Amino acid sequence: MSDHRTALLVIDVQASFQHRPYFTTRDLPAFLAAQNALIEGCVGRRIPVVRILHSDGPETADNPFSMVSGHVSPLAGLNDFEAAATFIKHRHSALVGTGLDVWLTQRGIRRLIVSGIRTEQCCETTTRHASDLGWEVDYVTDATLTFDMTQPDGSPLTANEIKARTATVLQGRFCTLCSVDEALSRAQVAA
Repeated sequence: MSDHRTALLVIDVQASFQHRPYFTTRDLPAFLAAQNALIEGCVGRRIPVVRILHSDGPETADNPFSMVSGHVSPLAGLNDFEAAATFIKHRHSALVGTGLDVWLTQRGIRRLIVSGIRTEQCCETTTRHASDLGWEVDYVTDATLTFDMTQPDGSPLTANEIKARTATVLQGRFCTLCSVDEALSRAQVAA
């Protein structure tokens, strides 16, 4: 058991996304560099790193989020790490129906570092949920990835705009926005 009160959540950094029509590698190198630096920093500080994978939809080989597809596995380019625990989720929040909340509580973890895919979906939802349940959350925007979307009126919404919007609505209400280095520094102090 770690003596840290902090854990890193690596949310949905999985191959499934590469099989969606919106997937692009445009922002992938910068995301992977930040995500891997965060993992490496946590491992070096003996901060538990929790792997969370998403599975849903029909259990058919053509659904990349089904277990039978073989794509609910780490994304290529993600550094290999020994997870302190792995959870499979079926909802946007990593805290719904996974047992993650129990695992964190049993270990006395009070601060979460949130990272992963997608910025405005599972990462944001988990951040809001964790905050509402009483965890202190550090949200590392650089270590999240999302993709361009189309707004209801048909106009484009870029990944950078989505990240800016997510940071705006989370900061000070549900989390502290952090760089990789800031999150690692704050976790060290909280240990």
